Amino acid sequence: MTAGRKVQVRRVYDDPEREDGTRVLVDRIWPRGMTKAKAELDEWCKEVAPSTELRTWYAHDPARFAEFTRRYREELTEPQRADALEHLRGLATDRTLTLLTASKAADISEAAVLVELLG
Repeated sequence: MTAGRKVQVRRVYDDPEREDGTRVLVDRIWPRGMTKAKAELDEWCKEVAPSTELRTWYAHDPARFAEFTRRYREELTEPQRADALEHLRGLATDRTLTLLTASKAADISEAAVLVELLG
């Protein structure tokens, strides 16, 4: 049972909220204009981010989200990414986990795919 488990997505540019729990940035590239202090991260887990090739191909085109999701899930089976995903799963075991992204469309980002997998 995962009664205490909640995984959510927020933009890293949004002000932190008390209910965020553990805040983890899941982008490969540091967000433009964001300082580490302002981000108030607990962790930056760039190992779980999609490859540069996949990210570039996707370009946050909503029409490509389904295919992006399929390809990204496939990438997440690679050992380093699978370990990072398992780490996030562990963080979400008994507390709220907030996955942060710089994407303007967080609902069609890698963070949204991760929430689906971790939730």
